[in-house]
Amino acid sequence: MGTKDVIESYYRYATSGDWSPWCDLFTENTVIDEQMAGHIEGREKLREMMAGFPTMYTHFSNVAVHIVVEGDEAMALSHITSVPAGSATEVQVDVANYFKLEGGLIAYMKNVHDTAPFHSASGE
Repeated sequence: MGTKDVIESYYRYATSGDWSPWCDLFTENTVIDEQMAGHIEGREKLREMMAGFPTMYTHFSNVAVHIVVEGDEAMALSHITSVPAGSATEVQVDVANYFKLEGGLIAYMKNVHDTAPFHSASGE
């Protein structure tokens, strides 16, 4: 699978809630700097985190708006629509992700987004 295919799969699996194949897109020693969840190291740690994800949101979609690929690196702009569990407030937020692949898998990812809509929906 090429870089663009991996990134498109990332968003497709996230939006459909297929977290196991989504985690399979990452290297065993992946490093993620996730703005809200913090620094994450290792695919199995990521898999543990994502196992609880469906209980955090009653609805979640992350749709790629624009993807730019250069070799084994990619940048993507996406739009998240979600409803946190226990809330009727829909969250809308734009996100920028940077991806670095090794051997056809995501070795590093960083995302940046406005966290305010998430805090507003949770009543913080």
